[in-house]
Amino acid sequence: MAYGTGGCVKEDIRKDEGKPSENQGLHHEDLALKTAAHYFGEELLPALGISGIVEYIAPTETVKLEARQMYQDFNYVMEDRSWSHLEFESDSVTDEDLRRFREYEATVSRKFGVEVVTYVICSSKVKCLKAQLKVGINTYRVKIVRLKGRNADLLFRRLEEKGRRGERLERADFVSVLLTPLMSGESPIGERIIKGMKILQDAAGSLSAEEQEKMLAVLYTFADKFVSEKELNRVKEMIAMTKLGKLLVDDGIEKGIERGLEQGLEQGMKALTETCKEFGADFRQTVEKVKIRFGISEEEAQEAVRKYWQ
Repeated sequence: MAYGTGGCVKEDIRKDEGKPSENQGLHHEDLALKTAAHYFGEELLPALGISGIVEYIAPTETVKLEARQMYQDFNYVMEDRSWSHLEFESDSVTDEDLRRFREYEATVSRKFGVEVVTYVICSSKVKCLKAQLKVGINTYRVKIVRLKGRNADLLFRRLEEKGRRGERLERADFVSVLLTPLMSGESPIGERIIKGMKILQDAAGSLSAEEQEKMLAVLYTFADKFVSEKELNRVKEMIAMTKLGKLLVDDGIEKGIERGLEQGLEQGMKALTETCKEFGADFRQTVEKVKIRFGISEEEAQEAVRKYWQ
């Protein structure tokens, strides 16, 4: 793999239409990728082009003598006892980033007596990413994995062709699907997330229920950052049929009810109706929840829901 040397100019980056603000999506990519790293490391590393066999997850919190805590994004202990250190970046790699990664490596290497290689998993649109830093007579290097250099559309076509041939998708295929929102491609990010969710929902024979939930949670996290409100509603409708969706809906509805009940029964019914609608429940489902939650008749529940069903 060739190392970048810096000095490259960013390509023109235009914001996607309907994309939520940067503040709204703060740390979503890190959260999603750390979840994938935690549960699917055996497949994630080959999907990222990182060689070697994972033995187990290594610590990500290192305490130096002055008791300053250093948090790495993710560490794996490899079969040869070396550590693979993953850092997830959604922007350019700066000198300050490289100094930080170098400090992580030096501290971990000395504390645990191991060799460390840092892989920077970058979802930025920047084409040439800095991968080395001159420090005195030394040159510090990291390995860059640029996700925008991969095409999500080609990946989906490959998986579709695999299905047409009657071949069963492997766990590694599903992990690759998790990375599609961060890849390049002609299809909108929202469409990729919805395609990915469909693939995961049909994976009952290949994945456990827990694995399906974790993967759907990763895609949902990306959706919350990247897609427009209209597309996010489609994602919510899809995920509402899953166990994860039920947990999200139930949690959201309960919080909505609690907020409303603090202001009285009328506000409680209003809050429940609005929250049900927000989480993708239809009119009939909302009436049933209002009826059960407040112990009122079918007619009273319908009247209350109609009042606030705007």
